This record gives sequence, structure tokens and C-alpha cells, in this order.
Amino acid sequence: MFTELNSILNESPENFSTGEFVLLSDRQSDASFLIHHFLGFYLRAGCQVCFVGLAQSLSHYSAVSQRLGVSLSQAKEKGQLVFLEGLNESLSILNPDGARPGSQAMDFLRNPGAGLRSLFQSVHSSLTSQGAESGSLRPPALLVDDVSVLQSLGVSVDSVLDFSHYCRALVCSQLKGNVVMLLRCDGEDDDDDTGSEESSERLLRGLTHQCSLSLSVQGLPTGYCRDIHGQLEVWDRRRQADGQDQKKTTFQYKVHDKGASFFAPGTSSAVL
Repeated sequence: MFTELNSILNESPENFSTGEFVLLSDRQSDASFLIHHFLGFYLRAGCQVCFVGLAQSLSHYSAVSQRLGVSLSQAKEKGQLVFLEGLNESLSILNPDGARPGSQAMDFLRNPGAGLRSLFQSVHSSLTSQGAESGSLRPPALLVDDVSVLQSLGVSVDSVLDFSHYCRALVCSQLKGNVVMLLRCDGEDDDDDTGSEESSERLLRGLTHQCSLSLSVQGLPTGYCRDIHGQLEVWDRRRQADGQDQKKTTFQYKVHDKGASFFAPGTSSAVL
């Protein structure tokens, strides 16, 4: 969890907005540090967390969280964290020689026409049953890392958007919790290609339309810099619902081993 980012978003584990759909995206950079931030944030806040790990294994997230002062193993033992092993389960299904049959959550790999209904049902079951058992009084949180993997596995853009819509209806509207999804974008816009309807750009536009807060990570327009890793654009779309102009703010950042620093463009000590 990054305290500077909490200040930028004006939130803390003790006091944060609920019913929000937060979209994380990156282009020519790596926004994975943001998913680690929100994972630690909601666990520290005492929320019931369902994490759909499509990009990495549980051991990877555990190692990073440990450096940030959060124990995923303890959270799992307490029933606070439910980790859906999307990566390993996908390998079990795609590898016919695998010893494990794979879980119901990844059934769309066996029957692509069914969409992501089985994955949503697993999320629904995890948040409703586990939340009741743990007795958590804080709103739940659903984290997905990352939805572009679903495209790589042959899932259509429409199915991914339907999945995000149902997750938002369940978590944000019904359970009054928050959803955080990470999307990795292609380096180029392929709208002119024959497969444009399945492009990451179309998925990005669809998810952006649904979200209330967008955090977009990009590489520096000037190229590589050892002391500045990229720039973060914060787009607060919640203001539009209040009849205000949507607010976009840009920061530059540097990721450390146990955190990250954020600063206004051009104000880093490395360029002064």
C-alpha cells in the first residue's frame, strides 16, 4: 500500500469510497504495482477480498505483498482473502496431460460459447458465502489481474464487458463494495485491422465507460529514464455524476522495492 497514492486519491483504509469501479491500465509501462497497492489497501481496511489471479500465481503476489508488509497467507487463513488461481487452473485445462482437472471457474476454456458465466459464479460464491462466514463489516472488494489475459485465451470483448458489468452490479451495487480491474493495452491502436472489434482498444473504451475512477500508467514521452519510471494519469469520473467537470491529473512516479513515489511532472530531483 502506497501512502502517497492514498493522498492523491484522498482515501485511506479507515475512510474510503464504496460502490466504485476502478480501472487500472497501462501502455508501454507496467501498472502491476497498482494492483499490489489495492490488494494491500483493502486487506488493511479489513475488507473481504476476492482476487482473480490470471496473470501470476499466488506465490508471486505473496512475495510482493510480504515486502509491502501484508501477509496473504494469514489473510487466507482468516478467511479474509479468496484467491482464484486463474493462471494455474488455465494451464491445467489447456494441458491435456495435467494431473488436475481444473476448477469450474475456468470452464469457459472448455466451452467458449458459455462466456464467463462460470467465472462470475465463482466470484459471486466467494464474496457472498465467504463474506457471511468471516462476519466482515467492511464492504467487499473484487480484484482482477488482468482482464487482457481473457482475450488471449479467446474470450470476446463483449463477454469480458458483460463479465465486468455483472461484477459491478454484484459488488458495487448489491454488496456496496469496490471492483478493481487491470487491463494491459497494446502498443498500437489496431482499429483499422480486420480484428478491430476484439482489440484491446475497444475493451479499454468499454471498461472506461463503466468505471468511476481510471488510473492509467504510461511510459515517459521522452523515453527511458533511470530515476522516473513513467507517468500516471488519474481520471476521476465520479465528478461527472455530481454535475462537475471530469478531473484529470497527471503525475510522474518511481517504484521502489517497498513502495512508490509520485510527483508533479518535472519536479523530480532527478531532473532539477
